[in-house]
Amino acid sequence: MASSEADQGWPNVPVLGTPDDLPLRPDRPYRASGSQKRGRLAVHIVIAVLAAVAAGGWGYVMWAAKGETEVIREVVSFDVARPDSVRITYEIHKPDDQAALCRLRATDTDHVEVGTKEVTIPAGEANVRRTDWLDTSAQATSVHVQYCYLV
Repeated sequence: MASSEADQGWPNVPVLGTPDDLPLRPDRPYRASGSQKRGRLAVHIVIAVLAAVAAGGWGYVMWAAKGETEVIREVVSFDVARPDSVRITYEIHKPDDQAALCRLRATDTDHVEVGTKEVTIPAGEANVRRTDWLDTSAQATSVHVQYCYLV
C-alpha cells in the first residue's frame, strides 16, 4: 500500500519557501546608526577595561606568589653518606644590611621530606657561604635550600 505525500498531510510546496517568497535584499550592507555605534564603542571599552584589570590582577598574583627575589641561594655541595644526618654547603647572596631566613630540606629517593632546618643568616655580609648539618629521620638522597627571604 503506497500512499502519496498529499494523502499523509504533507504540503506539496518547499518547506523553506522559494526565492520569490523572500523580500528583496538591499544592495549595501546594514550600517549602524550613530547612537548604535556609540553603544558598541562603550561596550568594547568596558570589555577592554575589564580585561586589563583581570590581566593586571593575575600579573600581581603571579609576582606575589614568586616571593622575594632579592635573596639568591645555591647549593655548593652536600654529603648524604650518613643515615641519620646530612651535610650541606650553600651560598646566600643578599643585601648586606638585611638578615635572611632560609629553610634547608632533605628528601629521600621518593622525594619525601626526611629532614628540615631553618637557618637565620645575619646582616653584615652580602655573600655568605655556610656549611650546616641537618638531622634526618631516614637516609636522605638529596638536600636543597627550599627558600630564603629577607627578615
